[in-house]
Amino acid sequence: MSSTNHTLIETLAADRDGMVDLTRDLIAIPTENPPGAHYRDALDLLTTRLEALGFDDTRIEGDCLVSFVGRGARTLYFSGHYDVVPAQRRDQFTPRLHGKTIVGRGSSDMKSGLAAMTYAARALRELDMLGDGRIGLVFVPDEETAGPRGSRDLLARGVLGTDGIGMLTPEPTGGIVWNANRGAITLRITARGKTAHVGRQYEGVNAFQGMLAVAQALLELKHEVEAHTTDFHIAPDVARRSILLLGGRTEGGTNFNVVPDECWFTVDRRLNPEEDLEVEKQRLFDVIDRAGGPATIEVEVIQEGRASGSDERGPVGRALAESIVDVTGRPARFEMCPGLLEIRFYAERGVPAFAYGPGLLTVSHGPDEFVPIDRIVECAQVYALTAARLLG
Repeated sequence: MSSTNHTLIETLAADRDGMVDLTRDLIAIPTENPPGAHYRDALDLLTTRLEALGFDDTRIEGDCLVSFVGRGARTLYFSGHYDVVPAQRRDQFTPRLHGKTIVGRGSSDMKSGLAAMTYAARALRELDMLGDGRIGLVFVPDEETAGPRGSRDLLARGVLGTDGIGMLTPEPTGGIVWNANRGAITLRITARGKTAHVGRQYEGVNAFQGMLAVAQALLELKHEVEAHTTDFHIAPDVARRSILLLGGRTEGGTNFNVVPDECWFTVDRRLNPEEDLEVEKQRLFDVIDRAGGPATIEVEVIQEGRASGSDERGPVGRALAESIVDVTGRPARFEMCPGLLEIRFYAERGVPAFAYGPGLLTVSHGPDEFVPIDRIVECAQVYALTAARLLG
């Protein structure tokens, strides 16, 4: 490792307390989503903290904050979300230190990551290691609900990924790198019939039977799509299969002796990067349309998002892998995330995008969420070294 890179690592090690303080301050703001609470409070805190750290090119875009560090146009984006899933207890928004960890809602997913990427950018600026490039710090809400006020809004404004050569996001990856994500099409399918007393069921239209007809047709499609596999790394081997989940939620009827006039169930289709969102969505609707049955069928799209993948052998993937080795002493592992990731917004624009963060997926969204402090510092060091390799 060069002496310059060693200095970068030492600088960030000395910023440990600053990262801890910023993480704790962010946790204390209950940015629960849904419903999307206290977003402005989070933006005010971030704006104030960035100004105090010497960031002078910061602006608000809707409910997002964007800040640039460096002089060039070639931009490596550090992008993270400040919203969190709802807490199980209110005291989760009182951050506390427990040994070498920070405990609280969002500690792992991903407010510690926001602190890491902020201090990484600060160290690069202070040591003048950005050459002819720049870092784009992006703080977004609504990641937990598919991004309508966050990355999706930045995309609509035409400011997402401008001049981007790469993107890193500090999702709680547990030490691995996610260079791909599955897409999603989630539907709520409602069968509507006509109620009647069981003794006069011939006067009614059974919505449950109508729902079964659609479910049976989708079950046949399930067997077909789950024969598809991805070439991206993911373990175990069975996880390489595409996904069609039926009945994650279902509800209907009013009593055992009444013909149900409404029954509904959900369908969650998770696509591999090799599959096309529009093609697979149309296949779902075609199957539903052909299913028939005695009831009227209505379909609501709850969410949809594209799959994406970035080549780990490209310049950004190689720089990230080398930096992980330098900081942790362990080889980088690249895998596909089984869920949606915001890397998709950048990858769709041709910007290589990767998730790597300090948190642990195993505790994220749980009642005892925590993050190891050492991992926050390591993440900042990895981000900074990656940027130095690509831009310095």
